[in-house]
This record gives sequence, C-alpha cells and structure tokens, in this order.
Amino acid sequence: MARAKTVGFAIPEDMLPDLDIVINEFAGGNRSEFLRVAVRHFRSRMMAERMKSIRAQARAERGGRTYTNAEVMALVREAKGKPPLEE
Repeated sequence: MARAKTVGFAIPEDMLPDLDIVINEFAGGNRSEFLRVAVRHFRSRMMAERMKSIRAQARAERGGRTYTNAEVMALVREAKGKPPLEE
C-alpha cells in the first residue's frame, strides 16, 4: 500500500455509536480500514453507475437494438478506423 496520510473527519457526537457499529461490522473495529473499505465501495458504486449511464446512452443512440459480440467487435474496429475482419 502507498504511504499513509492522516486525515480528520468531524461527525456529530450522536453518530458515534452508529459509526462504531459499522466499523466493527465492516472493518473489525479499525477506523482507518473502514474508511479504506468505504472509499473502495463507493468508488465501485460510482463506476457501476457510470457504466449504467454509458449503456443507457449507447442503447438510446442505437435505437434500443441488441448487438451480438461479433457486431460489437466490428463497431469497435470501425470506430478505430480499422478494416473489417475477414469471415
């Protein structure tokens, strides 16, 4: 892992019991590990949402048509300016 940097966060005191519960559940009581887990989790969710958005945009641009793997590969080759594969 890269060199660690200490950062501080402030939360309302009444949230501390809930914080301790989730830290114990997801990081074995280690607050630093919990933050690492949370960042990875939410980053993953962000990427999934981005992919969902890209898929929806592509579907809209293609009129909702479903493509085979071969058709997708041909579209990618075309977008890259490469000639179609010989069949």
